[in-house]
Amino acid sequence: MHTFWSVFFGILALLWILQAVRATLGMRKLPRIANTRPLSAEECASVSVIFAARDEAEKLPPALATMLAQDFPRCEVVAVNDRSGDATPQILDEAASRHANLNVAHVEELPPGWLGKPHALQKGYEQSSGEWIVFTDADVRFAPDLLRRALSVAREKGWDHLTLLTNIEMDGFWETVAITSFGMAFGLGVRPWEASDRRSRSYIGVGAFQMVRRSVYEAIGTHRRLAMEVIDDMKLGKLVKEGGYRSGAGISEEWVTLRWHEGLGNIIRGTTKNFFASSGYNLPLTLAQIAALLMVSVVPFVALPFVTGWARMFAAICALLAVAAQGRVAYHHRVSLLYGLTHPIGALIFCWMLLRSMTVTLWQGGVTWRGTFYPLEELRKGIV
Repeated sequence: MHTFWSVFFGILALLWILQAVRATLGMRKLPRIANTRPLSAEECASVSVIFAARDEAEKLPPALATMLAQDFPRCEVVAVNDRSGDATPQILDEAASRHANLNVAHVEELPPGWLGKPHALQKGYEQSSGEWIVFTDADVRFAPDLLRRALSVAREKGWDHLTLLTNIEMDGFWETVAITSFGMAFGLGVRPWEASDRRSRSYIGVGAFQMVRRSVYEAIGTHRRLAMEVIDDMKLGKLVKEGGYRSGAGISEEWVTLRWHEGLGNIIRGTTKNFFASSGYNLPLTLAQIAALLMVSVVPFVALPFVTGWARMFAAICALLAVAAQGRVAYHHRVSLLYGLTHPIGALIFCWMLLRSMTVTLWQGGVTWRGTFYPLEELRKGIV
C-alpha cells in the first residue's frame, strides 16, 4: 500500500510540476494592456461597444459612464435592454438623450430558438456600424484609454479576435476564496496562452471584453450561430478559431474591472446555468471532472498526516504547488497571497458548484436564465 501511494502522489506531483511550468511560461506570453502603446487618433478604426442589460439598474450607471467616456475618436455604444422589469430602460433612454454616440434598443419579447443574451447581442450588432465590435456586459467598467490599447494589441499581434482576462473586485473571505480558486482552475483548464496557437485546439472568450473584427464576426455567422449556447462568450472564441481566423488573449488588470457576483451564495447560484453547460451537459464528463479535481486539489492535503516517506514528500510537493498557483492568482487580483492556503477549500467549493449545476439542470430538465426556462433537449441541440 505504501508503494501505491508513493506512485500515486508521485504521478500527481509530476502533473503539478508540468502544469506549473507550462502556466508560468504561458502566462508570461500574454500581452498586458498596461504595457501597450495606445493608438493615436489617426490609427484608430471605428469601434462599436455592445452589451445586453436585463434588470441592471444598480450596476449599469457607473459602467455605462466609463464606456461613454472612452478616449476614442470613433466609438459608438449600443445598449440593448433585454426585457428588463426595473429602471434599466429609463436609465438607458435618459443617457441616450444626452450622448449622441449611445444607441439603445429595446427587446420586448424573446423569439423562439434564442437565449436572451445571444439574441440581445445579435440585435445590438444589427444596430452597430463599427469596423471592430466589442462585446461586454452591463456591469463592466473600462479605463478611458482601454479601446486605444486593446486595438493596439490586436493590430500588433495580427489578431482578428482579442479577449481580456479581467480584474474582478472581491469582498469578504468566502467570495475571495471562490473567485481565486475559479480563476486558477479557469487558467489551467482553458490555457489562454494557447488560444493564439493555430496548432492548439484551445480557445477562449471572456464575456467582460471581446473585441472582434466585424468582417470576421459576420463570416463566422454572428450570434445566430450561438443562439442557444449558454457559454456564448467562450464559444465565440471557438468559432473564430475554427473559422481559420486569429484569436488571442491578453491581461487587462485595472483597465477592465467588474464585480462578478456579490457573496459566495450568489457566485454559486450565478454559475448554476454555466458549469454543466461547459461540459456539454455530459454527465460522465462532469463526474470525471469532479473526481479529478478532488484527487488533484484535495486528496494531497488530506493525506499529508497519514502517509510517510516518498508518499508524504510527493503529496507535499502537490500541496505546495497548489498553494503557490492559487496564491499567484490572488496576487494578480491584489488580495493577500495567504489565500493560496485556502486551495483545498476553494476546490471543494468548485466541486460543489459543478455538482449543483449538473444536478439542478438535470432535475429541472433545463436551465432558467434571465427569467426564461430553456429545456435541456433544446440546449443540447444548440451546443457549438
